[in-house]
Amino acid sequence: MSNFIAFAIILVSFLAMECVAWASHKYIMHGFGWAWHRDHHEPHDNLLEKNDLYGIFGAVMSISMFAWGSPMIMGQHAFWPATWIGMGILLYGIVYTLVHDGLVHQRYFKWVPKSGYAKKLVQAHKLHHATIGKEGGVSFGFIFARDPQKLKAALRQQRESGIAILRGANIDERGN
Repeated sequence: MSNFIAFAIILVSFLAMECVAWASHKYIMHGFGWAWHRDHHEPHDNLLEKNDLYGIFGAVMSISMFAWGSPMIMGQHAFWPATWIGMGILLYGIVYTLVHDGLVHQRYFKWVPKSGYAKKLVQAHKLHHATIGKEGGVSFGFIFARDPQKLKAALRQQRESGIAILRGANIDERGN
């Protein structure tokens, strides 16, 4: 197997995880799994959140792929691409932790980007947190962010149609 194929599998798996994360965030975390996700949307001084339990699912997915791809564990039933899929999931988890928990929520380091894509990511996620409760909302992805102006327009439309309750009457430049 070539390095190119391994890299391609890792890259596709990484990108697929953003789709899995988006769908999980929108339909599970803001749906029947709201009980675990709620504390992430409410102010608190805790080091950990119930929401952090969702990371265990990502870890289980990655570890399962590594196991499925391991001839030592699976013997002749090993599926060699699974190792590279597990690597893509692992890398997504690392990037997610650094971007979402570190950059956006500043759990690990304090840096507020003033421009560029990092600023756009922070704005998009702050706009995600602009609603009260699990209803409505925008920007359910974690690594790819839409234009904040479009997200603001979507939030205004949700407020006007009664889908979402916004935290503030106005949505300012920072996305608050």
